[in-house]
Amino acid sequence: MKKEQMVGSRLPEEMVRDLETIERLEQSDRATTVRKLLAKAIASWKLDYFARQYGDGKVSTARAAREAGVTVWEMMEYLRLKKITSQYDMAALDHDLAQLEGEVSKGTTS
Repeated sequence: MKKEQMVGSRLPEEMVRDLETIERLEQSDRATTVRKLLAKAIASWKLDYFARQYGDGKVSTARAAREAGVTVWEMMEYLRLKKITSQYDMAALDHDLAQLEGEVSKGTTS
């Protein structure tokens, strides 16, 4: 059984109107709409946060991707689009190659 928690928040009227519009267009209820939008926002936040961590030299590409819940290739594309300078050195390259080899040998590349 899934564990869920109730989360409440006061929203500005404009945001509520936007939610109502989305609910009507998507033909879904409030809870489903909020969960769907929040999931997208969280995924976006993770991608941005761990890309910045990579840009600051705090994590490798592989770790940034893993923590953000995307593939290394998706993270690399995001970094390119955001023009985040590569923090690659030989140690980071060795680490990422080992990580990729491990994923390939397990049969998973995501």
